[in-house]
Amino acid sequence: MRLSSNPIRLLPGFLLVSGLAGAAFIAWPWLPGMNEVLLGLLLGVLAGNLITLPPPYQPGVDAIGREGLNLSIIFLGFGISYQHIGSLGWGTLALLVVTVGVMLVLTHVLARVFRCRTSTGWLVGFGTAICGSSAIAALAGSVTREKEEAGIAIAVINLLGLAGMLLMPLLLPYLPLEETVVATLLGGTLHAVGHVAGAGYGINDSIGDLAITVKLGRVALLAPALIAFNLMVNRHASVRQHLQLPYYIWGFLLAVTAVSFFPLPDAWLDGLKWTGKVMLTLAMVAIGMKIGIRHLLATGRIAMGFGVVIFAIQILLVTLLALWLVG
Repeated sequence: MRLSSNPIRLLPGFLLVSGLAGAAFIAWPWLPGMNEVLLGLLLGVLAGNLITLPPPYQPGVDAIGREGLNLSIIFLGFGISYQHIGSLGWGTLALLVVTVGVMLVLTHVLARVFRCRTSTGWLVGFGTAICGSSAIAALAGSVTREKEEAGIAIAVINLLGLAGMLLMPLLLPYLPLEETVVATLLGGTLHAVGHVAGAGYGINDSIGDLAITVKLGRVALLAPALIAFNLMVNRHASVRQHLQLPYYIWGFLLAVTAVSFFPLPDAWLDGLKWTGKVMLTLAMVAIGMKIGIRHLLATGRIAMGFGVVIFAIQILLVTLLALWLVG
């Protein structure tokens, strides 16, 4: 990781991005249906289209957009432990592995069928299969050099996750499903941990607890899913190249290991997870500043349609597997 040979050059861009990210953190609780990551992206898009970024700001904005995404992955690992994974049971683990595998294959194939820009479609599908924004951040570096594609995919994922968080608690209680199936459906389909928590605890506490555990098991599949998907989309590379994981995935695995084997104080863990959100929000502001509104509307419309289809397929698949393996 190399941000710059002269860190002073990064300061103007860093201050600008930090100001917008700070505004996102302050404002999002007051805006229904919004979170800090999505609001940061929108503020970045607005700023980037209203002003022409002076040259002294470019290095800092570029560096934050690149490395903020990467570093946020490491901090994601502090919310997961091997104990979470082991508590799920073989039926739920099998469901998660099968679901993720099927969704990755469908993402690879259907992105072209829907004529969605391939890299954007792959990012939307990968985020749907694993853990939303963080999964997109993990994959972006290997499938596209255009960070704005990651920004569009993250916007799509956050909007669909929000819709699922609001609608599923309204519909699921009226279906003849056991609580374990409902919790598995929420944890196995919704995009971000926050979406799962909002939906699960919106029904009752026991469903919320189990849904979060299922979701964390799904997040734990990030590293193997990244290897598998890269094998599919970068077939010209050797197996050895695919197994050379980027530093942030190694950092993610080390964070999971640390949480699993060392009794870190809750205050530390909360601070580390909050730092990950800050890094991701900073990255979204910086990436948003590079996205033209016309490009966002054109590419985002197609990506949204693809995201709806792939999300619906995942809901159907997890429901069928949950009824078979869990219910």
